[in-house]
Amino acid sequence: MQIREMKEKDNQRMEQIIKRSLESFELNIPGTAYFDPQLSSLSHYYQQQQNAKYWVAVNAQDEVIGGVGIAPFGQKKEVCELQKLYISPEAQGKGLSKELMKVALDFAKEHYTCCYLETFKELQAANFLYVKFDFRQLEKPLDETEHNACDAWYIKYLS
Repeated sequence: MQIREMKEKDNQRMEQIIKRSLESFELNIPGTAYFDPQLSSLSHYYQQQQNAKYWVAVNAQDEVIGGVGIAPFGQKKEVCELQKLYISPEAQGKGLSKELMKVALDFAKEHYTCCYLETFKELQAANFLYVKFDFRQLEKPLDETEHNACDAWYIKYLS
């Protein structure tokens, strides 16, 4: 397994992983990443933004099996958002999320003071991972959130 920056050729596979994952939890609803307009062109979306990147994990055959992104959050220059951490079903349970989180948070520390994320309470494995990485749960989302269907929000101070 290797983690590298996303390339244009990875867009379709990563979109498929994200959509299938959300469908499996019946979260293919408005207000989630499922309907993000940039979902089919993630590589371009992250390249366009300053201090933003998306990484993919690939197997030995260079097939994308998961990914994660960091991008600015709203108008707050000091706050980034951990975005679109998704792993294909066949690659889950092998520590891949932890490795992707490390890469993303190392990058975030270079450019931001805080890292925000939003998710769903029912995604128990994801919530457990965020707490393990010292994210603190918030009572409500930060202003300027785009995913209004989410019901769990976290922040981590990067020091």
